[in-house]
Amino acid sequence: MRDLDLLIVDSQKNSELLEQIIKQNEFFIIKCASAVTQKYVTKSDDEWSIAVMAFAESTNKYNLNKGSFLKFSELVIRRRLIDFLREQRRHSKEIVVDPIVFDTETTEDDTENAIHNEVSKNILQKNDDSIRLEISAVNEVFQNYGFTFFDLTSCSPQAQKTKSTCAKAVNFLLSHPVMIYELRKTKLLPIKIIQKNMNVPRKLLERHRKYIIAAVEILSGEYPLLAEYLRFIREEM
Repeated sequence: MRDLDLLIVDSQKNSELLEQIIKQNEFFIIKCASAVTQKYVTKSDDEWSIAVMAFAESTNKYNLNKGSFLKFSELVIRRRLIDFLREQRRHSKEIVVDPIVFDTETTEDDTENAIHNEVSKNILQKNDDSIRLEISAVNEVFQNYGFTFFDLTSCSPQAQKTKSTCAKAVNFLLSHPVMIYELRKTKLLPIKIIQKNMNVPRKLLERHRKYIIAAVEILSGEYPLLAEYLRFIREEM
């Protein structure tokens, strides 16, 4: 099994090798997911998507000092699925009511958060393989930058002013293909260039780096369903 451990390390710089490893370990992923959920998991289940992304996450975080990769990966898959199941149980016990229904003075941020919650719920609960495939595909791209799709929930801007400023940065990059090329090549957000050309505070760019990169990759890539959730950025142009 040490050969696999070495392959995992190699796959951190080789996306094609990573895809092969994932395909070769599909049974292992299903076995881990089934053990946690206490049911047989198929590729049409949400648990499969969570488990695959957790497996990919474990390949990115693995090093030889962690011992057996499969044991390490099993632990990561278990943790991510437990988090997912807890969240599902919490949602099933709650009746979620948008503040818009009761509050006649609802703020724009409240509206945006309500929409965001609805999107998140649809992504997790809707039996739609197309959006799962988009999430899985873009998650592999995000991992090259050192974060995952689910990290975005904790680093997305909330205030309208901050969202508009981030949108300016995203649109600046989208209007300069050479900047996107450099972003993908270096995996670094060109903070100084954005700051100089768009008069955006450096601290804001640093704080929302993941969100800006994610928006650029989604809006410049082949992710039409995910792009719908970012259409407000295009409206800022």
